[in-house]
Amino acid sequence: AGKCGACGPGYPSPLEAMKGSVPAGPREQLLYLPCIYRNTGIGIPDFLATVDVDPKSPRYCQVIHRLPMPHVGDELHHSGWNACSSCHGDPGKSRRFLILPSLVSSRIYVVDVATDPRAPKLHKVVEAEELARKANAAFPHTSHCLGSGEILISCLGDPDGNGKGTFVLLDGETFEVKGNWEKGGKIPNLGYDFWYQPRHNVLLSTEWGVPKVLAQGFDPKDVERGHYGRHINVWDWQERRLVQELDLGAGSIPLEIRFLHDPSAAQGFVGCALSGDIRRFHRNPEGKWEAEKVIEVPSKKVQGWLLPEMPGLITDILISLDDRFLYFSNWLHGDVRQYDISDPKNPKLVGQVFLGGSISKGGPVTVVEDRELQDQPEPCVIQGKRIPGGPQMLQLSLDGRRLFVTTSLFSAWDRQFYPGLLEEGSVLLQLDVDTARGGLAVNPEFLLDFGKEPGGPCLAHEVRYPGGDCTSDIWL
Repeated sequence: AGKCGACGPGYPSPLEAMKGSVPAGPREQLLYLPCIYRNTGIGIPDFLATVDVDPKSPRYCQVIHRLPMPHVGDELHHSGWNACSSCHGDPGKSRRFLILPSLVSSRIYVVDVATDPRAPKLHKVVEAEELARKANAAFPHTSHCLGSGEILISCLGDPDGNGKGTFVLLDGETFEVKGNWEKGGKIPNLGYDFWYQPRHNVLLSTEWGVPKVLAQGFDPKDVERGHYGRHINVWDWQERRLVQELDLGAGSIPLEIRFLHDPSAAQGFVGCALSGDIRRFHRNPEGKWEAEKVIEVPSKKVQGWLLPEMPGLITDILISLDDRFLYFSNWLHGDVRQYDISDPKNPKLVGQVFLGGSISKGGPVTVVEDRELQDQPEPCVIQGKRIPGGPQMLQLSLDGRRLFVTTSLFSAWDRQFYPGLLEEGSVLLQLDVDTARGGLAVNPEFLLDFGKEPGGPCLAHEVRYPGGDCTSDIWL
């Protein structure tokens, strides 16, 4: 926070973050990406990649550092911070550590990114045994820092691989597990992502599936068996108790959930992976929470695929810091979309680009009925490389002008839906964003091919900036 010498990490508001401390907006220079080897047949540890994205640098669009984890088979996934804009008012706090949960091994790695941002180093390992002993929790997923300085992490299950929508609390200084965040009462059967907003005394969490089931790959019958999620779970922030469950329907599988960044706004959006919906959630005048469908991605009737109908599979969503645009990825159909949400009840599609996916021309899948497209899209080719997989994790620059995209979802599902991805490795792409009228375009100069890693092809996943970003920082 360039203008505030006595403040803590981040920025005082989302719009201040968007403006940054220079007139042109804050330009990211480094990215951190967890890179996964589980299920690739290469028996080496996952690592955290540091990528140079400064266009003036001689190593632009290259991995400049790799921090291997001490163990094999972790499946690094999503990450968070020890402190973010939620601690902005506290000069004693700083954004020094990246919190890196492992979805399969249940370890949590604490990485020092402050001593040398270009060469992070491992600070501490929280072992799975500590999560199990102190919180009866496993399969940690989303990490958010709290204004108190503590770290809150959602989990998918218990140590036996059963579903359990529990949370663990880490001490912000020692990173020891303090126990469960929730204080008794009902716990959801499933867990996944979450976002909190103290001004409205609420935490909202979502549901993926039963860990020991989804870790093997996706079987549509498991949806019918009730092994996949269908609820937004509403928690009382102060009481730390589950107070409401919003049923979005069988087979919805609500994944990433985002409040609007404006902390006074009692609304936001959640992406439902399997049903292909974006739901707007909001608090009604009676104080209860509701969710309504505002965007639908129709499934396509296909031949040559797992099922006769192919969902878009919405796997990631994010909102620009000015709350003007919503972005999401359809991992199977292969497109990234941009919607104007100036009126959150009526989003308008203003940008769309296809980056790989399962329905492009020349592949094994034939689309026989499509409610959206006249023709199957052309393959995405950048610098002579046909992009493997489909667009998955998204991260927007703070100024809203650059959207970074990776193509791996989860190694067991990559192996099933895009087997070539395990042999070729995933990629990191950049889209240029028209922030005036809306619109997306592939940047042909930017391609980072993780198939060329020294250890062999790997699966790069989520993107983080050292100074915070659209999906990790929460304003109070």
